[in-house]
Amino acid sequence: MSANELEATLGRLRAAGQEHLLQYWSELNSDQRASLLQQISAIDFDRLAALWSSVEKLDPQDSPAAKAARATPPSKIVRVPRTEADHAARAAARAIGEQLLREGKVGAILVAGGEGSRLGFPHPKGMFPIGPVSGNSLYQMLAEQLLARGRRSGRPIPYCVMTSDATDAPTQAFFQRHDWFGVDPADIRFFRQGIMPAVDRHTGKILLARKHELALNPDGHGGMLEALHKSGTLDWLRERGVECLYYHQVDNPLARVCDPEFLGFHRQLGASVTTKCVVKATPQEKMGALIDVDGKTEIIEYSDLPKDQVERLTPSNEAVFAAGSTAIHVFNRDVLEHLSASGSELPFHRAVKKVKCLDEAGQPTEPTVENAIKYERFIFDVLPLAGNGLVVEARRHDEFCPLKNATGEFSAEHVQRSLHALHAGWLAEAGIDAGAAHPIEISPLVALGADDLKNWKPKSPFPPGPLYLGPQANS
Repeated sequence: MSANELEATLGRLRAAGQEHLLQYWSELNSDQRASLLQQISAIDFDRLAALWSSVEKLDPQDSPAAKAARATPPSKIVRVPRTEADHAARAAARAIGEQLLREGKVGAILVAGGEGSRLGFPHPKGMFPIGPVSGNSLYQMLAEQLLARGRRSGRPIPYCVMTSDATDAPTQAFFQRHDWFGVDPADIRFFRQGIMPAVDRHTGKILLARKHELALNPDGHGGMLEALHKSGTLDWLRERGVECLYYHQVDNPLARVCDPEFLGFHRQLGASVTTKCVVKATPQEKMGALIDVDGKTEIIEYSDLPKDQVERLTPSNEAVFAAGSTAIHVFNRDVLEHLSASGSELPFHRAVKKVKCLDEAGQPTEPTVENAIKYERFIFDVLPLAGNGLVVEARRHDEFCPLKNATGEFSAEHVQRSLHALHAGWLAEAGIDAGAAHPIEISPLVALGADDLKNWKPKSPFPPGPLYLGPQANS
């Protein structure tokens, strides 16, 4: 690096009040210096300064507490079917969704920027072996759903996988090592979400993780909008004729990838954004709640919901915050394009966190109290910007059990039990006696639901013990 380039970087840092980032410059080797400068060059210091000062400028009417006080249950919601008319409406929506798939108008976005650190798993979370019998990874279980759905419709479904700096290389290598799980690699596009530095909660100074490394974190799943635009992925989808984008996160293997009913309601009811919800298990459950505020559908994070509002009821005795977001959406591609082209940035949210960093002596430290501010965007902030929001309710046991924790609720054991119960239920509904088989797992390449098994009969009774119905299952 030339002296002029170093001086230019120093000038940017001085102007931003962040010149401490080069305080260990003399101790670094050439590779470390190059790495540090590359990290610094990616930081938008004007944006960071604006975020630091913006906490004082929030309109009181836009605060989470004020919105919660004005919230009502979502008015545009399709409930789980209870009557013959409801089932007929679902069948009609399914036919519309299947037509969209046959016409090649559907693409999928998989959000896979997270690591498995909370699970004690030193790899991207999508690589976690979650199959209760097969040990197949989250990536495989979701990608095989996409593959099966595309085969049925006779059209491949473009798959856009959003990674992070930490998960991009291992994820792409994992897909390649597993032959892309049967999906044509020409139909898969990887793109990376952005990054944001963590700052000291008292001073706004960017923290150093090491002497040559900033304390960086992904900019949240809401970084998808900017990342889709910058990577050219929106152009790629438009060129392929995609109109609707099914969005799901890597941690939920029960998600129905490109669910035709969900897609069909989205198109039939003229929505710009549609979100799938389940009824919260308890009012205190840590899920974002779908609500209407000032005539627009929004999601309020559980951490932003004031305690005195959590159990609020409407005058008709309906729970205001009962509709929990599953983080499954359908977006119109042209809506995302319009928001990107118009410069409509999703807001950043502040989170006070514990972040490992260097102390004043330049030594790595594990903080005992929250020492940092992280800035993240949430993709659900698209809802009020896009307008025409719709909510579709699902049954929790059918579609929602994300892998979140090492033990207890939403642990691997919990998710595997849920997968067993779901697949055992499919067999029972199809009139197939599973006997003493346990656990049970059915590959998406064999069935995507009970209906796919109704004309399938095993040649012999299932033996006791683990049962995996994979692509080679006898028929």
